[in-house]
Amino acid sequence: MQLEFHQLDLRWEHLRVREPHRQRQLLASLAESGQQTPIVVVTSKEDRYLVIDGHKRIAALRQLGCDTVEATVWPMGEAEALLLSRSQRMSPQESALEQGWLLSEMEHRFSYSLDELARRFDRSMSWVSRRLALVELLPEAVQQRVREGNLSAQIAMKYLVPVARVSADDCERMANAFVKHRCDTRQAAQLYTAWREGSRVVRERILTEPELFLKTQRQPQTAKPAAAEQVERDLEMALAILRRAGRRLTEALPEMNAAQQERAQREIESARRELNRMAERIGQEQEGRYAEPGAASRDSGVARATSEQARDRTHPSRVAPHGAQSAALELRQCAGDSTAGESRALPATDPGSFGFLQGESRASP
Repeated sequence: MQLEFHQLDLRWEHLRVREPHRQRQLLASLAESGQQTPIVVVTSKEDRYLVIDGHKRIAALRQLGCDTVEATVWPMGEAEALLLSRSQRMSPQESALEQGWLLSEMEHRFSYSLDELARRFDRSMSWVSRRLALVELLPEAVQQRVREGNLSAQIAMKYLVPVARVSADDCERMANAFVKHRCDTRQAAQLYTAWREGSRVVRERILTEPELFLKTQRQPQTAKPAAAEQVERDLEMALAILRRAGRRLTEALPEMNAAQQERAQREIESARRELNRMAERIGQEQEGRYAEPGAASRDSGVARATSEQARDRTHPSRVAPHGAQSAALELRQCAGDSTAGESRALPATDPGSFGFLQGESRASP
């Protein structure tokens, strides 16, 4: 049947998250092919129809300037229709927040017990309780931003819920920062991680000036290989496990017998040796990476100079006795030295210079 928009009751619209990119795709599809799937409604008071499924189609048809929408009427109550619609929905998987919204409405509006909700949703009571606690924990202002599509449900679940457990005010301020600066998942993770690990003063500064923090994170950095990131995560996990073991050891030590203590000591020593080996490998890699490229050549140059000097020196075994040295001096003086106290450099091509430089005497012609 065809219904006009003023006949529709949209009270359950807040149970679904608006996703702008999916809405654009739906709008293009409706503009090209028209409405292919009718919305689902149940009869309500005052000749109105309560919309159970199809809120996004209604919004898209309104944008296209349509006056009516194709609808199918389910002959049942709204509570049963809501549950049936959820079980038949072919859209992408709901977020935990959307599930919590529906559970909360079923509990408060229709007085469903936790046991009944668990049975209806084919889930455990623990699952129902966690979803309801999620809705109660997250501030309403933040939930509204998720409904409007300004904030993704994934970001709200992963980063804002943990903040809300600590401070609802900080949660709202962080949500405002996410929306204002259009943070993607990576930027939201950076902001949340800095807040979680910071002191009270650091947290206040981050929430007061989130743009400054995000600007520092946008500085160009060398991308780390996946393997390096995995090693960092593994080491962080290992450190956390060691700290936990240390806390438990304090409690368990009085109850441990001698054999258990010896085994624990052996395990600790094995862990220590493994960590030392890893540290040595990193140290060797750093030495090889940060060594100056010219160092080796400079060192070899020094070595060459040293060896040249060593070769130029007269070997002790080749030093002539005093008499031979005197004879060599006499020969040089006879060769025409004009001044006894001055020496004359011989040309490299002079055949008479080689023997003298090697410390060997040569008979005069």
